[in-house]
Amino acid sequence: MTDQTANIVSKWAACPLDKEIVIARVVDADRETAFEAWTDPAQIVQWFGPDGFQIESHEADIRAGGVWRFDMVAPDGTRFSNRMDFLRVEAPNLIEVDHGQDVDDDPNCFRLLVSFDEQDNGKTVVTLRQMHPTPERRAAVIGFGAVEFGAQTLGKLAAHVADRTNVVAAGG
Repeated sequence: MTDQTANIVSKWAACPLDKEIVIARVVDADRETAFEAWTDPAQIVQWFGPDGFQIESHEADIRAGGVWRFDMVAPDGTRFSNRMDFLRVEAPNLIEVDHGQDVDDDPNCFRLLVSFDEQDNGKTVVTLRQMHPTPERRAAVIGFGAVEFGAQTLGKLAAHVADRTNVVAAGG
């Protein structure tokens, strides 16, 4: 873990555990490649979201002060409006956003910190830390599968960056 990430994580340590969800995955790519997959509007729509879901992006300004408005479209066609308001984007270490529905003053909006920690072997640990407004909201999102869906999303990220790394390694 970098010093900068450790300092940020320590600030979040004060969050009560009954409001937080943490999901992590090692991806087979360097930190810069993993970070770029999150911050490049052309890439994030290729892998973001649970298995079987598609992303329809309406606006993508992925920088501090920017916003990403998008719909997650379920396999049955159900649409889920989303908005991420980017608070911090510090390459290649972290992204901090408020994530909720694409409405103003969403009471269920949660804070999301995405950190990227490169290992000595060139792989990267990507950690998602969700801070929900109440313990009840955290329990509700766990109940509808948010932990599994987050793990699926990181699995899609891992496949995406591995494919990109393999293309670069093959000279493409």
